[in-house]
Amino acid sequence: MYVVDFVEFPSDSTAASGRFFQEAFGWTPTEYGPTYTGLGGAGVDLGFQADPEERTGAPLVAIRTDDLEAARTAVEAAGGAITVETFAFPGGRRFHFREPGGSELAVWQPAD
Repeated sequence: MYVVDFVEFPSDSTAASGRFFQEAFGWTPTEYGPTYTGLGGAGVDLGFQADPEERTGAPLVAIRTDDLEAARTAVEAAGGAITVETFAFPGGRRFHFREPGGSELAVWQPAD
């Protein structure tokens, strides 16, 4: 199963982004450190990334899977190029890829 369930936005201030969406729309921010804030209640999970090493210039759409290795195999077989190798983060593991049209996305698997 593959489901788009997460979008990560670049942010100059994750705390300010979280506060804005909480005040404007009532969504719930959760700070995961000084450079990352998650946001619940939007219908799809949102995140704000301020770490310059991990920030992309555009929103990053993340696709959830139950089998990260099978998803990577499928991405590569379909012509996708891995742009960020698999890594662990609070909540699971993910990798990034570029699809043939040029957009970068991520596939993630929740932690057990």
